[in-house]
Amino acid sequence: MLRRALCLLLLLLALPALAHKASDSYLVLDVQGREVTGQWDIALRDIDFALGLDADGDGGITWGEVRARHAEIAAWSLGRLALRRGGECRLAVADHLIDSHSDGSYAVLRLAGSCPSAGGELALDYSLLFELDALHRGLLRLGLDGSTQTAVLSPQRAEQRFAAGEVSRLAAFGQYLVEGIWHIWIGFDHILFLLALLLPAVLVHEARRWRGVANFRQALVEVLWVVTAFTVAHSITLSLAALGLVALPSRLVESAIAASVVLAAANNLKPLVERRRWMVAFGFGLIHGFGFASVLAELGLPRETLVLSLLGFNLGVETGQLAIVAAFLPLAYALRGTGFYRRVVFMGGSLATLAIALLWFVERAFDVKLISG
Repeated sequence: MLRRALCLLLLLLALPALAHKASDSYLVLDVQGREVTGQWDIALRDIDFALGLDADGDGGITWGEVRARHAEIAAWSLGRLALRRGGECRLAVADHLIDSHSDGSYAVLRLAGSCPSAGGELALDYSLLFELDALHRGLLRLGLDGSTQTAVLSPQRAEQRFAAGEVSRLAAFGQYLVEGIWHIWIGFDHILFLLALLLPAVLVHEARRWRGVANFRQALVEVLWVVTAFTVAHSITLSLAALGLVALPSRLVESAIAASVVLAAANNLKPLVERRRWMVAFGFGLIHGFGFASVLAELGLPRETLVLSLLGFNLGVETGQLAIVAAFLPLAYALRGTGFYRRVVFMGGSLATLAIALLWFVERAFDVKLISG
């Protein structure tokens, strides 16, 4: 039973990793009285998945193929977004552009419209891609009569209501706490890196062989060192990047994150760093922090609650990590002395992680697509 549970946990964490980034759209709205303006960035791969943009079937999407479908893209997207303020707001796509995010090209829809009322709360209903991908999320930044609010739009929270006025500090903290938890769970490369460091936590390498640790406390201390070092490191660079003090090219960051997963998994197969894996976690955690910062760059941090929002996001990431540890460690400890854990979970899991991360690295570093979809 324990073996099945651990295999299921690894499978659930590893299979989505082939996509290496969950589907997000970025919706920025500014509602001032009756007037509505905004921008909606939707991944071309998501639009292609829903509408089939690749007319010639060559595996690439050209500007000509997108331009030929502008009217259909506008109708499809606006049919999945509704605003109400004193009644239904009228929205239209004023312009179509293309932009690049860290995970590829996005269609940029410039929005304009008006609402029946100049005051009162704003209701927003979002359902983009939910019928095709339950993991899709809309990341919203809303300016409402001078106040800035953010939200994550999901199938469970597709309809949300917003009131004008200053957002409380506690509410801002809670919003970013939830976003931090969600983004560690969809950051599959971050999860695989963490798992690559956790897999040997219940083992000891002696005389060129792996054996189970003597007691749970030994494994727990190792894990706490690793997770704490990773958290401290990514918190440093996340904060520096989110505050605009340090900036690195997204392609370099994403490639380096993939390389960190490769090296962590390779170290399990041929140990070069057998002790103090927390130092590895800290060193590569500095790089992963820039990856988390890209999320905040898309969402935007409200100036009035900057420190609390940043703290909430960091704590959310830490909470998500601890949930992974709580699910993984007891099962791994129970099976640590078995050949199944050493050969299938540890060696097999490390090999699978190495292969996936190598694929990511090649795709990101050389800007190629090795697996379609």
